[in-house]
Amino acid sequence: MLHAWRSTSALTATGFRTANANERTPTLSFTLLVPARHEEEVLAHTLERLVEQDHPDVEIIAIVGHDDPGTEAVARSVADRFPDRVRVVVDDSVPKNKPKALNLALQTSRGEIVGVFDAEDEVHPQLLRLVDERFATTGADVVQGGVQLMNIETSWWSLRNVLEYYFWFRSRLHFHAEQRFIPLGGNTVFLRTDQVRDAGGWDAECLAEDCEIGVRLSSQGARVVVAYDPEVVTREETPGSLPSLYKQRTRWSQGFLQVLRKGEWKKLPGRSQRLMARYMLSMPFLQAGTGLLIPISLALVLFAKVPTPIALISFLPLVPTVIVLCVEVAGLGEFGRVYDRKVRIRDYVRLVLGTFPYQVFLALAAVRAVVRETRGERGWEKTEHAGAHIDRSAGVPSLSAPSPAASSTDASPTATSDTTAPVTAGAARS
Repeated sequence: MLHAWRSTSALTATGFRTANANERTPTLSFTLLVPARHEEEVLAHTLERLVEQDHPDVEIIAIVGHDDPGTEAVARSVADRFPDRVRVVVDDSVPKNKPKALNLALQTSRGEIVGVFDAEDEVHPQLLRLVDERFATTGADVVQGGVQLMNIETSWWSLRNVLEYYFWFRSRLHFHAEQRFIPLGGNTVFLRTDQVRDAGGWDAECLAEDCEIGVRLSSQGARVVVAYDPEVVTREETPGSLPSLYKQRTRWSQGFLQVLRKGEWKKLPGRSQRLMARYMLSMPFLQAGTGLLIPISLALVLFAKVPTPIALISFLPLVPTVIVLCVEVAGLGEFGRVYDRKVRIRDYVRLVLGTFPYQVFLALAAVRAVVRETRGERGWEKTEHAGAHIDRSAGVPSLSAPSPAASSTDASPTATSDTTAPVTAGAARS
């Protein structure tokens, strides 16, 4: 959770090298895949921003369903305006899901690098130049860019969801990349096309296809580089309602259970890697167990009589919980400074008061994931998007100045814990 803040140089190293980004000549070609289903409200803006990429060799493939005429019409209208960069692929598979759409487009991708974006993404126009540079200088097989939810003001749970992404992409993924075991994010991820094809593409039956391909490539020894820079981070919104978030977290947790059962992680060469994989992929089981124990715990509090020493010992789990909460408070303050968002006193109050309800919520989603996986129910439950994170009037930020996060040294949390990491945060899935 705090890996990125262990030193000023470590924090700086987590970002892209934005200095002189426009002076280097790009050497790679890119194909950007944008699967979209019932995304009429946000797809056009995303495709238009991708067209604006300051890179000489980019093709954009919008993948739409044959039974979704509204989204197809939006995609084709953009393709008609930018025929040299945008084309449309129609997915007629039944039932539909994201990995099937990605595999379909992968068949005709022309770029040396294939990148994945979601239909509601707000993408910086110079991102591909920076990714190109990172591939060239590191020899990476995969580059994972940063993704950040933005709408902290929407609700008490959106505030916590935003912070999950912040710690996950800002720090946790960098730690996993160093350990050579990483569940990739669902978008702003760039992979060498030939390597993805050789690996068989994305797992069409997995509800966490991003996590699965990350684990599979890690087990094959792929080199993954992660970069999070607030200036060029891909911006997204939280799900629009609590039921929508509930379904999303269920899908992520169930996907992790599928990856655990598939067993590719057992091929990781290091014992510590395998232990880490087992811990992370088993987290939905642990959370589900927590959810089932909540009513039992409440009953014990009200009715059980236990010796005083045992009662005191039972309070020990509060210690890491309070430490993590302090780190989250510091993280919320830094998020506000980095992204120039006003964090109010009531936001801190919502963060503190929402700690227990949010953990209960995640536990209930994990219980539902375990039940669905046990029953073999693996239907894709889509997350709706309304574009609450998009500022359509905002100008394009410049890369000339150093990253605010890289220059900030007074807001770095100092405690260590990972107990609030997003359980399935291959994160940025939609």
